[in-house]
Amino acid sequence: MYQYDAIDKDFLADRSAEFRGQVARRLAGELSEDQFKPLRLMNGLYLQLHAYMLRIAIPYGSLNPTQMRKLAEISRTYDKGYGHFTTRTNLQFHWIKLKDAPDILDALASVDMHAIQTSGNCIRNVTADPYAGATAEELDDPRVWAEAIRQWSTVHPEFSWLPRKFKIAVTASVKDRTAARVHDIGLAIRRGRDGALGFEVMVGGGLGRTPYVGSTIREFLPAKRLVSYLEAILRVYNRLGRRDNSNKARIKILVATLGAEEFARQVEAEWEKAGDASDLPDTELARIRAAFAPTRFETLTARSEAFEAAKATSPALARFARNNLKPHKQPGYGIVEVSLKAIGATPGDANAEQMEVVADLAERYGQGDIRVTHEQNLVLPHVKLDDVAAVHAALAAAELATPNMGLVSDIIACPGLDYCALANARAIPIAQHIAERFADPDRAEAVGELKIKISGCINACGHHHIGHIGILGVDKKGEEFYQLTLGGSGAEDAAVGQMLGPALPANRVAEAVDQLVEVYLRERQGEERFLDTFRRTGVSPFKEAVYADAH
Repeated sequence: MYQYDAIDKDFLADRSAEFRGQVARRLAGELSEDQFKPLRLMNGLYLQLHAYMLRIAIPYGSLNPTQMRKLAEISRTYDKGYGHFTTRTNLQFHWIKLKDAPDILDALASVDMHAIQTSGNCIRNVTADPYAGATAEELDDPRVWAEAIRQWSTVHPEFSWLPRKFKIAVTASVKDRTAARVHDIGLAIRRGRDGALGFEVMVGGGLGRTPYVGSTIREFLPAKRLVSYLEAILRVYNRLGRRDNSNKARIKILVATLGAEEFARQVEAEWEKAGDASDLPDTELARIRAAFAPTRFETLTARSEAFEAAKATSPALARFARNNLKPHKQPGYGIVEVSLKAIGATPGDANAEQMEVVADLAERYGQGDIRVTHEQNLVLPHVKLDDVAAVHAALAAAELATPNMGLVSDIIACPGLDYCALANARAIPIAQHIAERFADPDRAEAVGELKIKISGCINACGHHHIGHIGILGVDKKGEEFYQLTLGGSGAEDAAVGQMLGPALPANRVAEAVDQLVEVYLRERQGEERFLDTFRRTGVSPFKEAVYADAH
């Protein structure tokens, strides 16, 4: 991963010292909350229902064991012993005391981490494929480009006060594991006809109050022109994006208002001003790329006899391998998915001991590499097949080996009304109840791929719009109800879900999901996924099953 140099380290130290002074002034009453709010938000510090919440940046979801151990230490020292991994691959601590925030930033800086641009109307944490550098599918390592964007965008003076928050994702595989098409900018690495590297540029995606799938405004952008093209997009947005209404300030509204074709025309006109010169010098690109040099793998056979023998004697390991072990580009290795979705647990939460277990496993078996996924799980991207049994045993002892990746209990959920001041309803208990209903692993495997996503309010931090089954919490005269949508997807076939019908009370949601699954099992043909069956049949059979008693 990228190693911070002296300039990076000095910058973090200066930023931390600056914030320490701001916190001291707030605690002394020299700053009002209104004066302090923009300052704390620039450092990722939110004021939620019960306490301050600190959101820590994990660029393109990459961590090393030292950083993970530091997060565990911070959780013990300053929080309640756990952290929450988010759909932006960040980590949130939800029980922070204001007086401790500067010390936490110092602790983060000591391991090259920070909370800069995890809030505010700026370019947020840039995300990338969690399988980067490990999958044979990728055309190039997306982390290289995500890091280039991070360095270019961090405290960029022109783009630190955009009309609204701004999110970028980079994917390099046919299989999109980043939800690129529902980002403000989604970048998909492509090869031109001449073999040159470039990007398909998608703009105007986003969820929240008005969800959109992004439009492709350029089929192929030469890689060396990436920065100037991003600048052109952001300048058009900065100039024309609305600042009078926060609900209409995202770039998706601008693209929808102008139309993708007109927006693209204005971007191209702005881009022409940059001329034809490369805006990402070869020397800089080489410097960044060197930080992501291919991992040195051992020469192994594709089949591990020891691993096969272990699976034959352990049904639990065999199930884990079916669901949580993914193909690696190097023979004899695998990509291990670490579930943060144990049945009955809070999706995305990891306690300090679990963080330390993952750090130890990465160090011992995983080439010191840890990834965070936008689906609120972790990944050990480089594990020898010979070592998977040992990794599984350690994960199981730490309650991290739930074999449910992509299955019905692998639920995305925001913190909801248990923590968030913006939420209308709780999300965590709903996720727990659904997962408990599908706790039988045989049944979960029989259902197959099914992505359930839950948000506690219309801001859609749980990505409910793009769930195969999406669940949105709404307030009805002080009571929590839940609106269901079907058919959404955040993958390469991105789509916004279709509303099922009237909102349901909390005690009906898990039952309704069960009914939807039973309709799918009855209606599916061949190897269809839930999403495939829904797209073929439409909403009618699902709606009839859930609302039959209402007729």
